[in-house]
Amino acid sequence: MAIAPNGIKEIRDRIQPLDLRAMEEAQARLDSLTKPPGSLGKLEAVARQAAGITGEPLPDLSRKAVIVMAGDHGVCEEGISAFPAEVTPQMVLNFLNGGAAVNVLARHAGAEVVCVDIGVNADLSHPGLVSKKIRRGTGNIARGPAMSREEAEAAIAVGYEVVAELAAGGTRVFATGEMGIGNTTPSAALLVALGGLKTEEAVGRGTGIDDARLLHKRSVVERALEANRADPNDALDVLAKLGGLEIAGLVGVILGAAAHRSLVVIDGFISSAAALVAGRLAPECLPYMIASHRSLEQGHGGMLETIGLAPMIHMDMRLGEGTGAVLCFHFLDAAGRIMREMATFESAGVSQA
Repeated sequence: MAIAPNGIKEIRDRIQPLDLRAMEEAQARLDSLTKPPGSLGKLEAVARQAAGITGEPLPDLSRKAVIVMAGDHGVCEEGISAFPAEVTPQMVLNFLNGGAAVNVLARHAGAEVVCVDIGVNADLSHPGLVSKKIRRGTGNIARGPAMSREEAEAAIAVGYEVVAELAAGGTRVFATGEMGIGNTTPSAALLVALGGLKTEEAVGRGTGIDDARLLHKRSVVERALEANRADPNDALDVLAKLGGLEIAGLVGVILGAAAHRSLVVIDGFISSAAALVAGRLAPECLPYMIASHRSLEQGHGGMLETIGLAPMIHMDMRLGEGTGAVLCFHFLDAAGRIMREMATFESAGVSQA
């Protein structure tokens, strides 16, 4: 179902500022614990942020989900990936059968994996698949637009609706995951178009391409920018012309999480491209984002800086799927346990400075 003409505005109107009262109460709790003020660093920061997002000083973040959006890319015709496009549907089935890295890490974190076919260029059938196909892959961005503006809106709507359904069931934490062979190329194009980085700064090795193919990939991104001439002041135009269906779906996930007062943990380069677009469409969603890690992908550091996010960890990861974001679920759990289980100076009989 496509978003109505005023859909983005209506979503923006549902995104409320963080609850300052809840954040103040969370800070007071942190300051009462048996430790020097601020000594737990990012664990304290995320505890305050979670309170502001949910409006609860001690929120229950036990229900967590990683939403893996899957879609194919016409730009694979240009030979920009070390893997063939056929890997996308094969990996979707791997997710659904529980065999991918994100499945392993999600099981360890007690999180649900929700796999969405939003644009895979294959007919997929599985009882666990959320089938929301907009079209069978995008157009080749080196020659024309990835999709129409209406298709981009429809893909955003899919992400929003998936979050809305899960939030209605009590999920409070969402991670952005993706699968789509070739998707570092549109992500790099989005970064150049919206972030102003140079092509050589934004384009990386993706699945592990060699030097010759890296130079070719950069030229493909430059051709895509020239062929589409997207308006940098219109993020939806940039997304439609240069993005991917799974990226657009993740834009909807991020906006949906913010509209439902839920945390959204951003994974790597492709997920951050979605976060960049979401932040331009609705700046109100930015405080609801948590950057999980800094990927080894070439442009990810610049992408995070452009958005204004600081990653929690740097683990030399570059897999995608939502793996880095799910790994950071453990830090959210740790922050919650600190808030609930750590003794206060008063209860422990410890003198304060």
